[in-house]
Amino acid sequence: MQISSVNDVKIYNLSHGKSLPEWLSDRKKRQLQKQDVDLQRRIELIQDFEMPTVCTSIKVTRDGQFVLAAGTYKPRIRCYDTYQLSLKFERCLDSDVVAFDVLSDDYSKLVFLHCDRYVEFHSQHGHYYKTRIPKFGRDFSYHYPSCDLFFVGTSSEVFRLNLEQGRFLNSLQTDAVENNVCDINPVHHLFAAGSSEGRVECWDPRVRNRVGKLDCALSSLTEGAEVQSLPSVSALKFNGSLTMAVGTSTGQVLLYDLRSNQPLLVKDHFYNLPIKSLNFHDQLNLVVSSDSKIIKMWNKDTGKLFSSIEPQANVNDVCMYPDSGMLFTANEDPKMNTFYIPVSLSHLVGSSLLRAYMHGYFMDMRLYHKVKTMANPFAYEEYRKDKIRQKIEESRTHRVQVKALPKVNKELALKLMEEGDDEVEETARKKKGKALPTLLGDDRFKVMFENPDYQVDEQSEDFRLLNPIISRVGQKRKKQLRLLAQQASQQAAEGAEEEPEGRGSDEEESSDDDDKGWVEEVREQRRLLWLEGKERRRQEKKEADRNTVLLDKKQNGGEATADAADGKKTTQPRFYQLKAGEEFRSFNDVTRKQKLKNASLEDRLKVEEHSGTSSAADTAVGSKQLTFTLKKSEQQTKQQQAERDHHQERKKLRRSAGHLSSSRGRGWAGRGRGRGRGRGRH
Repeated sequence: MQISSVNDVKIYNLSHGKSLPEWLSDRKKRQLQKQDVDLQRRIELIQDFEMPTVCTSIKVTRDGQFVLAAGTYKPRIRCYDTYQLSLKFERCLDSDVVAFDVLSDDYSKLVFLHCDRYVEFHSQHGHYYKTRIPKFGRDFSYHYPSCDLFFVGTSSEVFRLNLEQGRFLNSLQTDAVENNVCDINPVHHLFAAGSSEGRVECWDPRVRNRVGKLDCALSSLTEGAEVQSLPSVSALKFNGSLTMAVGTSTGQVLLYDLRSNQPLLVKDHFYNLPIKSLNFHDQLNLVVSSDSKIIKMWNKDTGKLFSSIEPQANVNDVCMYPDSGMLFTANEDPKMNTFYIPVSLSHLVGSSLLRAYMHGYFMDMRLYHKVKTMANPFAYEEYRKDKIRQKIEESRTHRVQVKALPKVNKELALKLMEEGDDEVEETARKKKGKALPTLLGDDRFKVMFENPDYQVDEQSEDFRLLNPIISRVGQKRKKQLRLLAQQASQQAAEGAEEEPEGRGSDEEESSDDDDKGWVEEVREQRRLLWLEGKERRRQEKKEADRNTVLLDKKQNGGEATADAADGKKTTQPRFYQLKAGEEFRSFNDVTRKQKLKNASLEDRLKVEEHSGTSSAADTAVGSKQLTFTLKKSEQQTKQQQAERDHHQERKKLRRSAGHLSSSRGRGWAGRGRGRGRGRGRH
């Protein structure tokens, strides 16, 4: 880091110092850092903040998080993350970049103008589209209301490319032979183009007509100055709705009010070098202009020099970080410089007005408010609006406080509100801390009060089983909901101020009988659930019997049953009602299910194991348990079929031994044994 002082203003060069070559090994780099003092004192604010050869232009995104730099050789674009202080990505290009711009708040939409007339578009993932303009371009600007890109270059025409339609529109015809730079006013979107003849032409993009022309070359010449060449416009920048700065190729900066054709101020760099870039610092009312040798900061109203920076390498572009004293420079050098100018109250350091404390200073409160007022002149207006808002909120507290309930789960929201009020009262009584936020104030649970799919069904069996005493509390809460709705409608109709809302005596008072009656309520809910289950099982059994009768009639071909033969009244056909999630197979399944209900758990498991297919079993609280038996694959089926065919084929080719009777064998054996016995007897 290097510190310089110009005009009693300290400037910190945060990128000063030697840079280590990339081809060095890590071990060699560590050794150099131990030996070289300059390397030890080096500060890397952003790691790898450099280019292989030269950096041509640099910009900061509107959100201030990313720094984009274009360089060569080879042509490339690098993006640095200021939050992580490191390189985010690098993309190599086909040709050198003449100018580029960021169309989005971050790096997701980029436009590059190349030296070979190509216009390249990049999205967040990389290259998106490439097109070509008719002439070589030098600069371009983006018109946000119409999504038009205005290109100026070695032609008298200003080419317009509409990004919404994806085609070129009619060009703007200027009086210049060539146009060098262009810019669009951020307030009223006036388009201005600077020509090589030293003129600035202003156009209205809405009607595509020229609204004014300025001769900057004649205005930049002072009395007694020697004219060696015609000054051309090399830089152009708008500030606000009426101020415009024009930089010439001979090193002058002209400040214009758009309502006048004469410059308000002419500032000369005295280097006779083209102005590279122009920037405005609104907080300090400064103009930051630069050529290839020096960066000057001077007052916008008086032209008085504030400070200046002379980098070691030639400057190609200057970019200021928004709302700060930091600026980046693109140089004819691999390293991109970072300068920091901490102007606020630095001139008071060492005086009696500031007292050093740790890493900062103690300051008198009156001095702080005075400096804050100077830095923000509209602070009083903001303070006045805040006071008016506070008065309005205080007057609203005397009105009827109607609780705003969501559309979904109103009773749950009312319960949470009541618990929150009780917690606030308890905290106020104890005065020991803040109350914790409830579910209504937590964004993680806001979907529960917005999406109808999260509506709590209080009539379901699960809810009644888990909340047996909810009915008594729910009746009181429903009364409160009706009361709140009536109060809201009355307030909307009358619009008159009433006393603060209070709970009715019926809702507030709770007797001892109510406190003790929750046990009876639990018993009653359990008894009702048992009766409902019993009635449901009876209905299912009745339906199963009816279905069995219908099945018998169907199997008998529609003939009358035994009861009908005896003269009894035949049963009417009845339908079987399927439950939610149940699949109907046959009426035999209904009878089988009824038998399985009366069987033991061991018998039911045995039946399910021998069924050979997937089975479903009911579990507690309405859940389902599924058991699947995997089918044989097609290859296994083919293999088994081939084995059966092979077995049948071998069975046909096998010689049969059926003509050999077992009785003949027994006869031979008998005769042999008989002859032997006979010989023995002889």
